[in-house]
Amino acid sequence: MSKISEEEKKKADAQKTNEEVKSEQKSDKKADKKAAKEESKIAELEKQIADLNDKVSKEKDDYVRLMAEFETFRRRTSEQNLELVKTASAEVIKGLLPVLDDCEQGLKLLKSDDESRKGIELIYTKLTDYLKGKGLEKIEAQGKAFDTDFHEALTQIPAPTEDMKGKVIEVYQNGYMLNGKILRYAKVVVGA
Repeated sequence: MSKISEEEKKKADAQKTNEEVKSEQKSDKKADKKAAKEESKIAELEKQIADLNDKVSKEKDDYVRLMAEFETFRRRTSEQNLELVKTASAEVIKGLLPVLDDCEQGLKLLKSDDESRKGIELIYTKLTDYLKGKGLEKIEAQGKAFDTDFHEALTQIPAPTEDMKGKVIEVYQNGYMLNGKILRYAKVVVGA
């Protein structure tokens, strides 16, 4: 009996070992499947992270572009408003130029010791000082070389002297600049 029992024990041990091996193989397969699932989840999560990084990068780029556009819009609007104010003041000053011309004509016509002349001189001085404060400059033309950037030639006459050729002999109407821009060209007679 002992032989049988020893053989049976060996068989039983072998069977247990086979079952244990099979059990270990099953658990290894389960572990492999589990590892494969985890790897696929990791790969999927990495893909999602990459997609989200791309989206964040695109959104950041869009945001930076939008801020740049807004800054450009703000600057352009500010410049346009400033230009509008300058243009409005230019129109007002342009409307006052005939009054300035009339004051100059009146001063030429009045006698030097007359009280009326002093009154017109006072008005003329106040008006020119105010307009200078707003950026108005008179274009000096008398005796200067003719320059089409500042002068408008009404006619050409023979020069009284050789050195007056190509120069302004007479100013018919003064020209003015406002903040460095021509507001009205000086109308002049040029020596030929």
